[in-house]
Amino acid sequence: MKKILFYRWKAYNYLDIRRAFERAGFEVREIKQKLENYDVAPEFQQFLSDELKKESYDFVFTVNYFAVIAEVCHDMSIPYVSWTCDNPLISMYHESVFYDTNFIFSFDRVNCEEFRSLGVKNIWYLPLAANSDRLSNALWGHEGGWNQGIYGNEVAFCGSLYERNTYDRIEKKLPDYLRGYFDGIMGVQADLYGSNILETMLTPDILSVLPKYFHLKKSEGSFSDLSLVFSTTVLGFKTAQIQRMKALLLLAEAGLSVSIYSNSDTSELIGVKYRGGLDYWTELPKCYKETKINLNFTIPNIKSGIPLRVFDIMGSGGFCLTNFQAEMPEYFKDGYDLVMFYSYTDMVEKAKYYLSHDTLRETIAQRSAQKIKEFHTVEKRTAVILDTLRKTVIK
Repeated sequence: MKKILFYRWKAYNYLDIRRAFERAGFEVREIKQKLENYDVAPEFQQFLSDELKKESYDFVFTVNYFAVIAEVCHDMSIPYVSWTCDNPLISMYHESVFYDTNFIFSFDRVNCEEFRSLGVKNIWYLPLAANSDRLSNALWGHEGGWNQGIYGNEVAFCGSLYERNTYDRIEKKLPDYLRGYFDGIMGVQADLYGSNILETMLTPDILSVLPKYFHLKKSEGSFSDLSLVFSTTVLGFKTAQIQRMKALLLLAEAGLSVSIYSNSDTSELIGVKYRGGLDYWTELPKCYKETKINLNFTIPNIKSGIPLRVFDIMGSGGFCLTNFQAEMPEYFKDGYDLVMFYSYTDMVEKAKYYLSHDTLRETIAQRSAQKIKEFHTVEKRTAVILDTLRKTVIK
């Protein structure tokens, strides 16, 4: 039987992908070991190398790209397949990304084109997807749509507020002019959806003084730089916090009943109901199904791609109100499969409108589930991965 070695970490969609490969006739073996460093980890690399010597594998697979795994697979001439769900992945900015043993599938088209322009040949664009069968099973007994049960909401957001971010840890160390500049550009970015200005606003003058307050740690093989790392891991996550808190507060101030499911600190969200966390596999699909309006806010670090949350909401038969992303019109019709907003004001107005038009909202939700089932399942995506591999390494 054909065999895959999976490196398992805390990726939400790993099990759906594993099951899709198993349905395609592969035996999947998993390994788990915490990685402190994605670029250099001698003990893990030896562990992985020993495992690959025990049996014959068609390829190694991970959700997201890990340079340490790419190194081992290259040394042993074993194909390494990765499918990204986060952007940017700092570990991809590593000399290993050029190896011909890599088969990298990126959910973000802009990210994919960036690496192609750098000379990476084995990278392909592949959007994320949902497991319609799993979502349907989780929803058994919940076909009636929204109700006043445990998961019922008018408007809800399920996700992180990114309140534990690096910017808050270094903010007090920054001089007033830097703090004011960063607050300014993050404020502008927080009002923008579908575009990102953060990295371009880090001028040479700013970058020349930044190392006094932020230390860039990278491995010998890494070609990431201060501009990339600071704009994403520091400013990007802080901007996401600003965006999400502002949006939820505006909806609540507009008189809407707003809930949040999260493991974040929500104490500053006055007027927003905190409803705890949800299990991704058993509870989240029910919440998406029973909530009238499910919100998606895409972190600015994702340049053009569609986040997993959108596919999960739609695949669960939920109504999705999401910020605009450049790739969305390629796959979904605004106002038909889902609804996009382009500003905070637009978001509030559309939330009010669709709350008052039950039939239209429910029809859109039904269409969304059907669209996912027909065109955007994990099985269809893994079929693309396998077809790509068959043309090269799997005979």
